[in-house]
Amino acid sequence: MSVLIFVDQSEGHIKKASFEALTYGVKVAEQLGTTAEALVLGSVSDDLASLGKYGVKKVHQVNNAALNQLDAQVYAKVIAEAATQSGANVVVFSHNQTGKAVAARVAVRLKAGLVAGACALPNTSNGFVVRKTVFSGKAFANVSISSPVKVISLNPNSYTTIAGEGTAEVNQLSIAVDAPKVKVIAVNKVSGEVPLTEAEIVVSGGRGLKGPENWGILLDLAKELGAATACSRPVGDAHWRPHHEHVGQTGVQVAPNLYIAIGISGAIQHLAGVNRSKVIVVINKDPEAPFFKAADYGIVGDAFEVVPKLTEEIKKLKAK
Repeated sequence: MSVLIFVDQSEGHIKKASFEALTYGVKVAEQLGTTAEALVLGSVSDDLASLGKYGVKKVHQVNNAALNQLDAQVYAKVIAEAATQSGANVVVFSHNQTGKAVAARVAVRLKAGLVAGACALPNTSNGFVVRKTVFSGKAFANVSISSPVKVISLNPNSYTTIAGEGTAEVNQLSIAVDAPKVKVIAVNKVSGEVPLTEAEIVVSGGRGLKGPENWGILLDLAKELGAATACSRPVGDAHWRPHHEHVGQTGVQVAPNLYIAIGISGAIQHLAGVNRSKVIVVINKDPEAPFFKAADYGIVGDAFEVVPKLTEEIKKLKAK
């Protein structure tokens, strides 16, 4: 009986969301009075023993080159077998691209109840009840799982990472790996930028910036904040900015600590992709812009006046 936490990696490095999942899974194990263990698939250059500082006692690895690229069906079979071998009664994922593709498949293989998009620790006072976001983050649902094995995927940036001291035992698992049916034939990488899905701060622009030639004020602000840049769908559709920067219901969904929206009206489709942000700041000259209803802080003003002044003030604070 244990809690098994899937640790997602890319190109040999562990993803930020996995550290949140580790902290969360360890707390779940404490609630249940059991141990927490981690699972890594593929070749990893990071020090796996150091994951012990997040509270796990053992890290299982299936070191097979076939697992270096995601094939959801292959991953699901290996993870389910690892959960069975380790005697796990709870399996924790991050609700990122990998978790969304794999968690449900693992739940089917383990005949387990699944909560996708959890945002809080389970309530174990009367059963096993997990809170999750629904309706694109507009509401919450409390889901009870009664199956012997339970699968949870944790919304990124919904649980604070806690690191202490300690090392974990690294155990190599021998599990047969099917030949992947998905083959990666090319990789186009965006370099020199903070990945949107892992960014702590996101600065995003909309049609209020009037054209791609005006994007410099947004880029300057993002540079001073060490932020990732993003845009609304109309901006992406108009090719003012690269398509991979489009955030919203039909684009990338983000959950940073700070989301700054500049010249974005705040259509419901855009809000669906950003409303898990911890703090939202809106800069718009239209006081009736819908985004102000979702904002924690709002500035009614012309972006071409407000943003450069904001950037200058940040520079002054950094210089102190």
